[in-house]
Amino acid sequence: MDLGLKDRVYVVTGATRGLGRASAEALLAEGAQVLVTGREENSVAEAVAELGPGAAGLAADNTDPETPARLIAEARARFGGFDGILISVGGPAPGFAADNTDEQWAAAFDTVFLGAVRLARAAAGTLGEGGVIGFVLSGSVHEPIPGLTISNGLRPGLAGFAKSLANDLGPRGVRVVGLLPSRIDTDRVRSLDALSGDADAARAANEATIPLRRYGTPEEFGRTAAFLLSPAASYLTGLMLPVDGGARAGF
Repeated sequence: MDLGLKDRVYVVTGATRGLGRASAEALLAEGAQVLVTGREENSVAEAVAELGPGAAGLAADNTDPETPARLIAEARARFGGFDGILISVGGPAPGFAADNTDEQWAAAFDTVFLGAVRLARAAAGTLGEGGVIGFVLSGSVHEPIPGLTISNGLRPGLAGFAKSLANDLGPRGVRVVGLLPSRIDTDRVRSLDALSGDADAARAANEATIPLRRYGTPEEFGRTAAFLLSPAASYLTGLMLPVDGGARAGF
């Protein structure tokens, strides 16, 4: 299938590693041009060099209110256009309700929630018909994950914002979509497994609850993201798509 991504221009935040990186790779493989971002200049430069032709980079902090305008302007300057954004940020600090501090909640709100809202609003203000805004969220949107209380608190609210934005932008032909990863084999998930004291046992226990009986790969997530961001998904908006091997208990 031709996804219609050739020469389309996307910004992918948090794209130096993990799910953002995998999504950028999939978009580039389909012929898109991608501006990748991350907090550290060195990691952004390394990612761009590894991603190859079609990729450019800009170090940026999503908590900075000036970041959204900078990213969109940079995409236009580098590639001559701007067709969409995938907003991916690192997961908030783990912990149970009694453990997480006010400082952890505030830091996560700035990065996971408010930073994402700012990016989406800026994109919404400039995208035309056929544009798309994507959010990398979490399976915690639907089902709380033990030991990830901050994620359980913030991700559903961001999904609600995304749904509202989809309703607002739909008449303009701009789509808004969310991806809900669960156990994808990233550094983040491996570090969460290690918190149990026995990473292998934790992984085996988690895999036993997944109908496909394995963790997903970043590449599988990236291909799903590329499809949802592409013109091939032109009648999909306002949806929250689990990428979880069937782990979600609900329909």
